[in-house]
Amino acid sequence: MTLSLIKFSSEDCGTCHRMSFYDQKVTNELGCQFVNVMLQDVKTYRKYRDILLSKYPNKVGMGWPTYILVTNPDSNYEILGELKGGVSKGEFRDKLQELISKNQS
Repeated sequence: MTLSLIKFSSEDCGTCHRMSFYDQKVTNELGCQFVNVMLQDVKTYRKYRDILLSKYPNKVGMGWPTYILVTNPDSNYEILGELKGGVSKGEFRDKLQELISKNQS
């Protein structure tokens, strides 16, 4: 089973930009695919918006950024969990590792 971490963020979010390289590096190191979805990138956003809207129908309660761990992001996806908001690098790695481990058991 291939896991993908979809990061939903905005060009207006400085934390989202600063963490992008690190987010992708850690996600790949932990054996997942990484997809960065900027809300202003209409083509990419349209491709993955069903995932976001199934969790946050009107975007209320989501953090910046919001990371959603899924299987099969391009078809018949299953949401396995999420991480919300900008966190320190070490905390991001720990939380993502915990989320992945929980879903591989």
